[in-house]
Amino acid sequence: MATDMQKLIGTSEEDEEEDMDMDVKEEDDGDGEENGEKHAATPVMVEVGGMATSGSNNQFQYHDQQASRRCRPLEEKERTKLRERHRRAITARILAGLRRHGNYNLRVRADINDVIAALAREAGWVVLPDGTTFPSRSQGPRPMGSASAVVTPSSSHMVSQQTPAASLRGVTSGYQNSGEYNASSMKGVYMPNSSPYDLSSSTRSQTPPMVGDGGEHESHPLIGGSMNTVDDKQIVDLAPKLPERDFAGTSYVPVYVMLPLGVINMKCEMVDPDGLLKQLRVLKSVNIDGVMVDCWWGIVEAHAPQEYNWSGYKRLFQMVRELKLKLQVVLSFHECGGNVGDDVCIPLPHWVAEIGRSNPDIFFTDKEGRRNPECLSWGIDKDRVLRGRTAVEVYFDYMRSFRTEFDEFFEDGIISMIEVGLGPCGELRYPSFPVKHGWRYPGIGEFQCYDQYLLRSLRKAAEDRGHSSWARGPDNAGSYNSRPLETGFFCDGGDYDGYYGRFFLNWYSQIVVDHGDRVLSLAKLTFDGTRIAAKLPGIYWWYKTASHAAELTAGFYNSCNRDGYAAIAAMLKKHGAALNFTCAEIQMLGQHEDFVEALVDTEGLVWQVLNAAWDACIPVTSENTLSCHDRIGYNKILDTAKPMNDPDGRHFSSFTYLRLSPLLMERHNFMEFERFVKKMHGEEVLDLQV
Repeated sequence: MATDMQKLIGTSEEDEEEDMDMDVKEEDDGDGEENGEKHAATPVMVEVGGMATSGSNNQFQYHDQQASRRCRPLEEKERTKLRERHRRAITARILAGLRRHGNYNLRVRADINDVIAALAREAGWVVLPDGTTFPSRSQGPRPMGSASAVVTPSSSHMVSQQTPAASLRGVTSGYQNSGEYNASSMKGVYMPNSSPYDLSSSTRSQTPPMVGDGGEHESHPLIGGSMNTVDDKQIVDLAPKLPERDFAGTSYVPVYVMLPLGVINMKCEMVDPDGLLKQLRVLKSVNIDGVMVDCWWGIVEAHAPQEYNWSGYKRLFQMVRELKLKLQVVLSFHECGGNVGDDVCIPLPHWVAEIGRSNPDIFFTDKEGRRNPECLSWGIDKDRVLRGRTAVEVYFDYMRSFRTEFDEFFEDGIISMIEVGLGPCGELRYPSFPVKHGWRYPGIGEFQCYDQYLLRSLRKAAEDRGHSSWARGPDNAGSYNSRPLETGFFCDGGDYDGYYGRFFLNWYSQIVVDHGDRVLSLAKLTFDGTRIAAKLPGIYWWYKTASHAAELTAGFYNSCNRDGYAAIAAMLKKHGAALNFTCAEIQMLGQHEDFVEALVDTEGLVWQVLNAAWDACIPVTSENTLSCHDRIGYNKILDTAKPMNDPDGRHFSSFTYLRLSPLLMERHNFMEFERFVKKMHGEEVLDLQV
């Protein structure tokens, strides 16, 4: 029991026993005070000539009581320890929830005081190291005699997923062992040098809103909160300052803002056009370059094959054009709902679901026969099972309809990029870690090749190789939540590196490349003259193992002796496509204590993927995984977008901020966002301290 609790709470056996003894002693002291004992006033017993002086009766009585207390039953002490462990277990669960679902930078061994302080700061209060607490906006000057810096010495320097929920506050890493995680939200960042921006949570929470050009901001009705000069100065005094990197004169990186998932409803109507227009005007005022929007297959072609309804998107695109903003469009051929950050439910088209009920093999399938209706299996890319059409033909018809419907926006240059959805969450990967099937981070996931169409492809590949017995998936690859060393396939020296294992993984990963090749070739034909892009996730857990198990089940054959991303980069290069590597802040997560057990190496992963893309001379775009509103997170993204001292001056071709929300429009958050946009554009920001 003690061992399990140590894993949950993060303490060592020695520390725990020492703390328990202190707790028992404190309870003992409390009992003594209730009995009226005054230890400090106890007279000292002195022997003179072998006889005790006056007052010796009191001395003997005191020592008898002490001896009796030392002999308290062991059972009572054990009960005290168990109560303390139970209390710590509850605290640990609270901490895990706050780290997972919000921007609470809490160390693993934080106590309930840290929790209360974090919640108080989130509510806008100032909490000093000595516990003094007062409202930061309604209170005048700071109480006299309080500390000059609001810093919790024991706070971790890591921002803590991602993790991850609808409208998360800041860049998070709260993917714990029991946490739900989806690779749509798994991103990484290349950070060749350590960053000076790692501050404690209290420092980050108290970072004041700064005006990048030193000027005044006009009040805007859509930006929440009020500005108070005294209070802002107070917060500036409380936070220690570190020098920031100066991005003035650096390359111009366009900044786009992703629109809410539910901006268009299932009837293909704009949900709140007036409210969105006001928000877009505010975004335009800080010189963003444009917005990104998902065009959902399940909305546009919802009811019957080749019956497309673009009405809501037409109205939206016209609004964007009138504001002189540009558009990045995502053609989303997957369902929305059930993943991290999904706040609406948009299934696949109804007619596709009907086909799936009679032929469930059109969906990805695991070894237990469980179907995943999030997207279509790549096994039907060339099979006419969708009412006379192949899956690739369905995608092609959809793309052609979009190109025809919005021709004027292409001609005017309003649409700057088309990102083509290629799998679950729009990413080019297998749905190998579905939460709906019980996966939890950091499980290795499962292979998704057991529908009849992919198994048919596997049989053909095995026969061509001359080993028909290899026409099967691995039978020792564990389950969704296994660890690599628990399996015969992924363990060091396991079957993944044997003759059969190499054959299977080559076939499994080639299916990924072939699917991207087919769809992007048609996208290039359809959108000739407009940049196309494909999204790739950062699957960073188990990267330090030899097999890279989580990447293998997702379709990236990237074991320690093989480069799994070069072939994908070459395929993108063939079609002139950009790589959208959703990795803007994952480098921060890799340093966190909670990621040690998953053998994470985010820097190594990001370095490998970005260099594979840049070596192939393809553009790299990116977006943040989770909501980011603080300067620390923005500076991390900037360092990734514009690597320092890169001899070739490489940088992102664009960046998309995830996503427009009421939280972004709050005054303090919006001012930080404006500052971030200026730095992305290479403009001068006078105050370079964080």
